[in-house]
Amino acid sequence: MSMMTSTSELRVVAIADADSFVKWSASLLSGVEGIRRHMLLVRTPLTVSPAQERTALTGTSFTAADVTRLGFEELHGWLTGHQPDVVVLSGRGPFVRLMARQIDRLTRRPVVVSGLPGMSIPAQRGALEYRRESDLMIVHSHREERAFAELGRRIGIQVPTALAVLPFARMAPDAVTTRSVRVAQRELVGAVAGRASRAGRPAPAPIARPGGTDLVFAAQALVPAARHEREQIAEMLRLAAVADPTKRVVVKLRSRPGEAEAHLERDAYADLLADRPGNLVISHEPMSTALARAEGLVTVSSTAAIEALAQKVPVIALDTFGVHKALLNTVFTGSGLLGGAEEVVGRRFRHPLAGWQRDNYFQPESDTNWWRCVEELVALRREGRLRAKLVPAGRGGALHAAWHRKSVLAGEDRSVIGRVALGVGAPLVNGILSMRRARGRAGEDTWSDATTDYTLEPTPHHDPIRR
Repeated sequence: MSMMTSTSELRVVAIADADSFVKWSASLLSGVEGIRRHMLLVRTPLTVSPAQERTALTGTSFTAADVTRLGFEELHGWLTGHQPDVVVLSGRGPFVRLMARQIDRLTRRPVVVSGLPGMSIPAQRGALEYRRESDLMIVHSHREERAFAELGRRIGIQVPTALAVLPFARMAPDAVTTRSVRVAQRELVGAVAGRASRAGRPAPAPIARPGGTDLVFAAQALVPAARHEREQIAEMLRLAAVADPTKRVVVKLRSRPGEAEAHLERDAYADLLADRPGNLVISHEPMSTALARAEGLVTVSSTAAIEALAQKVPVIALDTFGVHKALLNTVFTGSGLLGGAEEVVGRRFRHPLAGWQRDNYFQPESDTNWWRCVEELVALRREGRLRAKLVPAGRGGALHAAWHRKSVLAGEDRSVIGRVALGVGAPLVNGILSMRRARGRAGEDTWSDATTDYTLEPTPHHDPIRR
């Protein structure tokens, strides 16, 4: 029997909650023709609002009729009734593992696929550990392939990976690149603003994009984390707006007041920019809409940079606070995109170096193999030759399972054991994470290691799911 199967036979369901994961999975599945696709939005504290859902689905083949909202307790029944061939688990790590436990209960088991919704350098231990029960994990660049493979070797976890172009960042046919040039000292990993001299380095000429006039800033919840650094960015945006009152500065946010997003934001830009000039505006529109009017995009390390470059919009990747893993911006080393506040105010946007592009998200379309791998896995499962990768019972048994469930679902889980487990487990988990971070500071600290693309210690970002 052939290892391939007809895509027309396949029923593919994405299970998601937060905005960035909804956008990613919808865009990913929209790129596959001839399948029956659907999306389940499971109620958690991070689940998209109806407005966020519409924004996330913009530009995809999903309509409102293709989306079902349901509670966690309803998930098993839905999957049993519809019997999908493939399930794409699209959420933060604990969400993925909790949904996988429901899949483990199914008599007819689908192929389980997971992935991350954007740039994933550095490859983080938790991202791989929580997805170890997936039959396939999707990555988006050759650099990510190498990073997750090396991380897996270091921690003894091997998850099959496959390559997909970032689905909302497919390259426009005439997108611009620049020839390879020697990388400036300030682009080196670990460089800190102010330490590297700019003397003798001529400022790049501004790149004008026909038709676009907006400076779009892609805000991020996680980075920079310190309030004074976010205030610096707010002041930079004010200065950019004042420098040319005839052009807009657009602060692109992912959530409105009262809405959630994948990561917890502190010191929101809407608050920091409460007093702002008239041409500095806050926007919640789809990124694709914002980029259609953009002269250039500015960010610390948002995947929106890749989306912009794919649409021929030049970029400045801020290095004002340095270039290191905690800022999630080491991916831009050698790209030619790094720049500071002066470049932003002067609107001196950049196009990427060709060599960097090939290894970072702009590989040839022919390198994409994720769907072919999915078809092969489906064939193996139908033949009974694909081993089920079950989520193991955690230490602590039922109490651990209740804590995991409560930590993901929060108020959606109204069980007594959930409340008890959370009260007991939260301090223990915080203590374990603190010890692991301390061991990292005392010994091998991979978050500070500029020579690798992975990390072993827990993330330095305080980013709880429960809000």
